[in-house]
Amino acid sequence: MEPKLVRVPTEADIQKAFNTAPKGISEATHKAHLGLWQGYANKTNEIRKALAELDTDPAKANQIYSQTRALKVNYGFAYGGYINHNVYFDIIGGDGGPATGDVATLINEAYGSFEKWAADLKMTGISGRGWAYLGYDHEEQRVFNYIGDGQDTYPAWNNTLILALDVYEHAYFLDFQTARAKYIDAFFNCIDWDAVNGRLLKATGK
Repeated sequence: MEPKLVRVPTEADIQKAFNTAPKGISEATHKAHLGLWQGYANKTNEIRKALAELDTDPAKANQIYSQTRALKVNYGFAYGGYINHNVYFDIIGGDGGPATGDVATLINEAYGSFEKWAADLKMTGISGRGWAYLGYDHEEQRVFNYIGDGQDTYPAWNNTLILALDVYEHAYFLDFQTARAKYIDAFFNCIDWDAVNGRLLKATGK
């Protein structure tokens, strides 16, 4: 059976992100970033093909090293990087400012105010090694800011990722060098809250 492959993103997928240039995150950064996103898509597809052809004899599996282990562990990293960037480039390129719509209500319920949520996300982004996420918890029907130290660090189980902030150096070094906090400030000015609300709607079905 042929595996289902993910779509490899193109420059058309980052056109909206180019709106961030006047706010400090340059087109050059996004174009370089696109190459990494494409890399995650290509590796996701490569691993899916390899898994489809894998001999599933349990005798060939091993927790120290085996082809199964190598493919499965690295699949999480490749597909995680693909998904994280799908969300990042979907929700960046807007007008920024305070949250709007249903996500604003959830942020206020969870953090007391948009300002407190933004301060928490900034602190989370500075504390994380790779990502900061806003996840929707289906069990509690609340939102929470999560740290992602790697591409394969997802929000907790039963959460849906609705906003992703990439804090790896490639996301900001060309524009801000090591000043991650300034990059996060610029990111806040570029959030597309309609896109975040769209992801929330898809997650909740409401």
